[in-house]
Amino acid sequence: MYERILVPVDGSDGSEEVLYHAGEMAQRTDGELTLLFVADTSRDSVTVVENDVVDALEEEGADIVEGAGGVLDSLGVDYSTDVVQGDVVPTIVDYAEEYDYDAVVMPTQGKQGLSKQLLGSVTEKVVRLSERPVVTVRTGTERSLSFPYERILVATDGSSTATYAAEHAVDLAASLGATLHVLSVVDDSLLGLDVRSALSGAEEEEAAEEAVENVVLAAESRDVDVESHVEHESPHEAILDAVESYDIDAVVMGTTGKGAVDRILLGSVAEKTVRTSPVPVVTVHEPSE
Repeated sequence: MYERILVPVDGSDGSEEVLYHAGEMAQRTDGELTLLFVADTSRDSVTVVENDVVDALEEEGADIVEGAGGVLDSLGVDYSTDVVQGDVVPTIVDYAEEYDYDAVVMPTQGKQGLSKQLLGSVTEKVVRLSERPVVTVRTGTERSLSFPYERILVATDGSSTATYAAEHAVDLAASLGATLHVLSVVDDSLLGLDVRSALSGAEEEEAAEEAVENVVLAAESRDVDVESHVEHESPHEAILDAVESYDIDAVVMGTTGKGAVDRILLGSVAEKTVRTSPVPVVTVHEPSE
């Protein structure tokens, strides 16, 4: 699925984990991988005087992509490099779109302080804005990364965005021969104690089961091994619990939810999952019309 992979780099400690993971993805597909450094000309600390500062940033970027390339060399992965100027987030998003990348692979935290470019806040902005799938990898966890993924979790609430993400998850599982775990969540904390709430809870349960069943049928039509789960707790906690309980290798989810009741795929839940998941999270944005 991911034959063209874009990996923005900034030299942060822990980035080797992300590079190895992206390299393994490229090995699997015999794909193309590009290391991208964005010389951030929007930072307050940047002053452009006859291009001297910009040139210094580009020189720094060249050193960083060369160092990152050394990691990929050790894996025998073919790659290219690019150093460009611009505002980091829109530059990454536009670059991925312009050059038709299948996925952007990014870390969710760095180890060199808040001045680094690719810390969580920047990655989360790319997750929100990119119409290309973004594979976020949380660095510094005790959980070892593995590719190809053998067990994939997809979170669904039946919305159009969730359905689009589920289609991506089914495609990914089919391409990797992975087992797909389909999860929908009924958040009981949103319900009160009166009869109307009880009726609403039953409707939520039915909607969750229907959302799961639709994905299960799609997976079975592709001969994908599939397991279904409907849970009652907060969506974010349900996702993390499922990762632990079913030894999940990666999570797939949409970045927004459009259901009548805020359930699982609201941006805040996706962003919480990106920040805290011990395994890679593939976020998928439904294309704009």
